[in-house]
Amino acid sequence: MSAPAHDSDLRASPPGHSRRALFAGSVGNFIEWYEFGVYGYFATIIAARFFTPEGGSEVEALVKTYASFALAFFFRPVGAALFGRLGDRIGRRPVLILVIVLMTAATTLIGLLPTYATVGALAPWLLTFLRVLQGLSAGGEFGGAVSVMTEFAPPGRRGLYGSWQSFTVALGLLAGAGIAALLATVLGTEELGDWGWRLPFLLTLPLGLGALWLRLRLDETPVFEQERLQERPPVRELVRAIVLGAGRVMGWAAAGYTFLVVLPSYLQSSLNATFQQALLATVVANLGFAATIIPAGLLSDRIGRRPVMLTGAVLVTVLAVPLLNLLQDSGTSHALKGAAVFLAGAVVGLMAGPGPAMLSEMFPTSVRYTGLGLAYALSNAVFSGCAGLIITETVKRTGSVDIPGYYAAATCAVSVFALTTLPKGRQRQGS
Repeated sequence: MSAPAHDSDLRASPPGHSRRALFAGSVGNFIEWYEFGVYGYFATIIAARFFTPEGGSEVEALVKTYASFALAFFFRPVGAALFGRLGDRIGRRPVLILVIVLMTAATTLIGLLPTYATVGALAPWLLTFLRVLQGLSAGGEFGGAVSVMTEFAPPGRRGLYGSWQSFTVALGLLAGAGIAALLATVLGTEELGDWGWRLPFLLTLPLGLGALWLRLRLDETPVFEQERLQERPPVRELVRAIVLGAGRVMGWAAAGYTFLVVLPSYLQSSLNATFQQALLATVVANLGFAATIIPAGLLSDRIGRRPVMLTGAVLVTVLAVPLLNLLQDSGTSHALKGAAVFLAGAVVGLMAGPGPAMLSEMFPTSVRYTGLGLAYALSNAVFSGCAGLIITETVKRTGSVDIPGYYAAATCAVSVFALTTLPKGRQRQGS
C-alpha cells in the first residue's frame, strides 16, 4: 500500500465544496485539541480536585491525572476502528456528525462534574468515563476529517488541504493555552482552583453547536459516492500499511505532545516555573508549531512528503535535548528561552503539515477512513497519550530533568527510518 498507488482515487471537487469541506473537517479537530490542551494545561489543578484524597501526594495525583489522560488515548484506536468502519460503509458525513455530538457532550459534562471533595472516590471514575467517551469520538474524528479534506482537495493541493487539520490542532492548543492564561491572570489561585477551571470545558458547548451546523451542511465526498463498492485490500496488507503509517507519525505524536502539551506541567514540577510562566512558554511553542504547518504542507505538494517530514524528524532527534538544556539553564536569557521553545514547536510543524496527506495517500477509498484513522490513533495512543505519564514517572524515579528531550529524540529517530520508505520526489496528484 504505497502512497502513489492510491493517489488516482483522490479527484478534484468544485471549489465551493472544497472550502466547505475544509471548514467542516477542521472545526472538529480544533475542538478536540482545544479540550485535550485544556486538560493538559490544567493537569495540576485537575489532579488536586479529582485525584487527591486527604493527605495524598501531589506527584502521585499528577501521575493518576496523566493515567486518565493516557486512557482516553488508548480508546482512540477503538473509536478509529468503530467509526472508521462506519465511515467507509455509510459515508464520511453522517459519522462526522455523530462524533462531533459525542465529543461536545463529553467535554461539556467535564465542566459540570463534582470533585473528590463532594462525591469522594466516584469523582475520578466519572472523569475517567468521560475521558473514555472523548477518546472514542476523537478516534473517529481524525480519519473522517482528513478523508473529507483530502478527497475534496483540488489537484496538487492535498498537502495544503491536509495541513489544515494540523493547523487547527495548533489553533485549538493555542486557544486552550490562551484561555487558561487569561483565567490564571484574571482569577486568583483559589478561584481558579474552585470553579475557574470549569469554564474552558463549558465553552465547548457553543463551539460544538457551531461545528454541528457546519457538518450538517456538508456534502458527501464524490470519491466515496463513486467508489464506495471498491474492492477492499487484503487484511494483511491493510495491517502492514497501518503499522507503517503509525511508525511514520510516531515522532510527530510524541514530540508534539512533549513540547506542546506536557511542557507546562513539566516546567512547574521539574523546573519550578509558575503556572503563568509555563503557559507562556507553551503559547510560544504552539506559535512556532502553527507558523510552519501550512508552509510545510504546501512545500510537500511541490517537492514531496518525504524530504519535508524527514527534515522535521531529524531536527527533533538532534535538537531536543540541547533545546531542553537551554530551558534548564538559569543563566539563559528569556529571549533565548523563548526562541528555543518556538523552534521546538516549529520543527514539529514540519512533520505535522504533510502528515495528514501522507497518511491519506497510503489507503484506497474503501478503507481510507479506517486505515489512516487507526494509524494515527495507534501512534497517538502509545506516544502522545502516554507522554505525560512516562515523562512524569520517569523524572520522579530517575531525577533526570532531561527525560522529555530523550523521549522526543528517541521516537523521532524511529520515525526517520519509517519515513525513508516514502517515495522520493513529488507525489502524483491524481486526475
